[in-house]
Amino acid sequence: MRRVTAESNIIVSGLNFPGNARQLLASAEAGAIRLCVSPAILEEVAEVLQREKFGWSAAEAQEAIDWISQIADVVEPKQTVDVIKSDPDDNRILECALAACADYIISGDKHLLNVTTFYGTPILRAAEFIQLTQGQGD
Repeated sequence: MRRVTAESNIIVSGLNFPGNARQLLASAEAGAIRLCVSPAILEEVAEVLQREKFGWSAAEAQEAIDWISQIADVVEPKQTVDVIKSDPDDNRILECALAACADYIISGDKHLLNVTTFYGTPILRAAEFIQLTQGQGD
């Protein structure tokens, strides 16, 4: 089964809007992929959901985090990396992928997408991942 690390904005998009990011979360919920997240990713998701743009209450955000934690593997990164200098927070995604031995990193973030691969792990947009894996079994 494919192990996938999704950056926080992919998860936030999947929780708020129809589309590829939601399809990714649905695949994780259905057990078609193993979504891998870290406490740092979950923390950022909760914080972003509560911003004015999305307007989730703290309780609603916690409910979403609890759900993600149920459908995903929560991994504790042991290594820190300093690959993305222009946005150091993006390194938390790479650390999670490394700890999870992820097969793919899913992102819409230009800093991450510009890296293209990390330790052999491709960094793709959600649409690219879905197109790549559509119709493929494990």
